[in-house]
Amino acid sequence: MNLLQFLLFAPANPDGEGGGGGMSMLLMLGAIILVFYFFMIRPQQKKQKQIQSFRETLKRGDKIITIGGIHGKITDVQETTFVIEVGDGTKLTIEKAAVAVDPNASAKKD
Repeated sequence: MNLLQFLLFAPANPDGEGGGGGMSMLLMLGAIILVFYFFMIRPQQKKQKQIQSFRETLKRGDKIITIGGIHGKITDVQETTFVIEVGDGTKLTIEKAAVAVDPNASAKKD
């Protein structure tokens, strides 16, 4: 006996009285899963893709802000890292995942 048959033929109450409770419970569970997907999971995935594409389009000369709050200008792009200049010739090597914000994005929203 497979799981679907077990769930569909299960009585609504342990006493066997009443009916249809199992199917409505499955429908409600399915509806809850759909709500979670469309209101929580899907927007988060969309945001992650947007952030990833932003990081991939960064090039030499772009100004960035890291997740630690360091402001800098990209001087070299490598496979998984950026070399940024933070001032007076000081250069730091950071991971691409450490880039958090486009400094121009806040100006565009205003």
